[in-house]
Parts: sequence; structure tokens; C-alpha cells
Amino acid sequence: MRLPLFLLGLALLLPSTAQAKPQKVPFPTREELRSLQLLAYSCSRANDRESCSKTRSLADPLMDNPRLSAACKDTVWELVQASQVVTTNSFQRRDSIDRPARRLTLVCSAPEKPKQPAAPAKT
Repeated sequence: MRLPLFLLGLALLLPSTAQAKPQKVPFPTREELRSLQLLAYSCSRANDRESCSKTRSLADPLMDNPRLSAACKDTVWELVQASQVVTTNSFQRRDSIDRPARRLTLVCSAPEKPKQPAAPAKT
């Protein structure tokens, strides 16, 4: 009678596949952010369905990245909302896309690791 309870307790302590460590989601690379930025600029200028839909489809997965800051997600959200094809490509419309596109590489890049101070030179 004691052995089955012991085995049950042991089974509860062992990690299961459902409780395995979650994969560490990487920050988007600088190149990925830059390509999204260039697509957004193209959507802004051309006001065509292809570049605007590609901009939204590349930006959308960034909203689910748990490592990105709220400021980055706000910028991405603004970009997704503004990247729509409209009948008149006004300056205000272009600016509403260009503004978050410019901020993208600044607020969504991986934070730089602090540099280790150099060891003092022995004399």
C-alpha cells in the first residue's frame, strides 16, 4: 500500500513534458526591424495593397513577443493600425506611418549588455 503512494508522490515531483522549460523567444534582429521599417516606408509612399499588407503581416507577430517592451508594442500597434490603403495618400497619412517606422529600430532593439569594467593595470 505504501509503495503506490510513494510512486504517485514521485511522479508528481518529476517534470512532465507539459511543464518543460519554455523556449526563450529572441528579440527581433536589427535586420528584421530594418526590413519592416523599409516596408512601412514603401507602404507610406506607394499606398498599395501589397506593401501595406506585408507591413502588417511582419509587424503583427511582434505584438506576441513577450520580451519586447510596452513602448515597442505601442509603436508596432501604431504601425499596424496606420498601414492601411486609402483613397487619398495625404501627408498626414504618410506621417502616421513614417513616425512609428522611424522609432521602430530605436525602441524595439535588444538592450545592449553593460560592458565589464576593465581590470586595473598593475604597475
